[in-house]
Amino acid sequence: MLFLDEPTSALDPAAIKGVEAAVREFHQRGTRIVMTTHDLHQARRLAGDVLFLSGGKVCEHTSAETFFNSPVSREGQAFIAGELME
Repeated sequence: MLFLDEPTSALDPAAIKGVEAAVREFHQRGTRIVMTTHDLHQARRLAGDVLFLSGGKVCEHTSAETFFNSPVSREGQAFIAGELME
């Protein structure tokens, strides 16, 4: 199992591409990956499942496709829309 916490923060686009390629390769070889990110585009590219946390609680745990296309929680909907929650 590989745990990654914002692995591409502050990297240039070429380095991000390299990290994402490595993550995909590890996944294809059977490594389970848990990754935190605030980057919606990166999450769309890499995620299979989404565990969405807001305010210290789990608001959603679903497939990436479901989360990005139709989140069910108010917090998830606001995040996808780019709105700030209080």
